[in-house]
Amino acid sequence: MIFDAHCDVLAKLWWNQHLSVQDSPNLHTTIDGMKQVGGKVQVFAIFVPEAVQAEQQFDVALEMIHLFKKHIISLPNVKWIQSQEDVLRLGKSEIGAMLSLEGCDAIGVHLVRLQTLFALGVRSVGLTWNYANAACDGILEPRGAGLSSLGKEIVRENNHYKVWTDVSHLSVRGFWDVIEESDFVVATHSNVYSLCSNPRNLRDDQIDALLKKKSVIGITFVPQFLTDKKEATVDDVLRHLDYICSRGGEYSVGFGSDFDGIDQTVVGLGKFKDYHNLINQLHKRYSADQVHRFLFSNFVQRLP
Repeated sequence: MIFDAHCDVLAKLWWNQHLSVQDSPNLHTTIDGMKQVGGKVQVFAIFVPEAVQAEQQFDVALEMIHLFKKHIISLPNVKWIQSQEDVLRLGKSEIGAMLSLEGCDAIGVHLVRLQTLFALGVRSVGLTWNYANAACDGILEPRGAGLSSLGKEIVRENNHYKVWTDVSHLSVRGFWDVIEESDFVVATHSNVYSLCSNPRNLRDDQIDALLKKKSVIGITFVPQFLTDKKEATVDDVLRHLDYICSRGGEYSVGFGSDFDGIDQTVVGLGKFKDYHNLINQLHKRYSADQVHRFLFSNFVQRLP
């Protein structure tokens, strides 16, 4: 079974509502593809494109939730996941779908909008994408500021509603603010800076802090986060996994593919159905219990 902590199907669906999440060849992640390799739970991110004007962003976030309900939850044997209990109740032939918010730009400065998204099923919140908003700075914002007073209020709301706070994309100072404030911190799609010096990746002290918080780090399949070479391979994915395990992260590592949010893909991991190539290699170096933890239970056990 596979729990994948991040994909951008909803953004693609928002641009083109004629895509079939069941089996479209134009999507990396499809329900048919998940079924082929034991995909059990997929987290679908609400990512409002930068081109959307500020006053329209919350409306677009709501539109994406509507698309999630219309095109994903409506499919046979697909169940809406809002808690760990929902995952554990899934039948053998059922697949779970969970909502996350990638960036709080859509809520502006209005906590009631965040609370509305919680009421509509959002269970994971990333404070920003790569740049600045009212909550905090992203990792590519030159200022590099941490959480604003609003950002800290958002984390407290996440704690109150038992929602994940996702540190992927955060500035370094923002990361440390979240570590201090959050009860339910995760990194849904981030890799190891020591192996690939992309600013989006986690430094060793950040990895260690997440392990200390009993968090989970989702190794992502973004080639430029995996290697400085022109092409990334499954071996590169394994290097990042091995590294986190070497720091004591066996119970704190999983996968967050970022499928449908990337143009270039890992050789041998071009779509969700190709997860089997990764799984085969995992079984060559880890026990069955360890592989199960990496692929599924580490993230599931951190769900409130």
